[in-house]
Amino acid sequence: MSIGIFFGSDNDTTTDVCERLAKKLGGAELINVADADADAINKFDKIILASSTWGDGELQSDWESYAETLSGANFGGKVVGLLALGDADSYGSTFCDALYHLKNVAKGAKLVGATSTDGYGFDESKGVEGGKFVGLAIDEVNQDDKTDERLDAWVAQIKGEGF
Repeated sequence: MSIGIFFGSDNDTTTDVCERLAKKLGGAELINVADADADAINKFDKIILASSTWGDGELQSDWESYAETLSGANFGGKVVGLLALGDADSYGSTFCDALYHLKNVAKGAKLVGATSTDGYGFDESKGVEGGKFVGLAIDEVNQDDKTDERLDAWVAQIKGEGF
């Protein structure tokens, strides 16, 4: 089964993290949502949705449009992991809120990869449910030294959850 990593990036940080993730997964197709149509998700059974968090907790701008494009998409039968980037120091009250929005995009999917909030210094996040992030939170601004370790652990986790 092929893996698709759907991402949006304004300053290439999300692109870089997704490229690293693709290598750790043993290969995956990277799809920039700025260039994708609604049918793009249909060629994958395993999908990563990745976005940085902007402003007051919004999705990256290309994702804002693509989320609308996918509003009627069927994620049934697909295994989906969510990844968000954020800045816990400067945006501690909306840290990785993109996870929440991405979860709403992936309606009907089997979600994998919920992670602990331990080790992050933030105030709140819409991406937290039941005391865990609904996906992987990455802080390349303040904790870039932990990104590879977090990616490695997450890849092992999602593979163990059927990804």
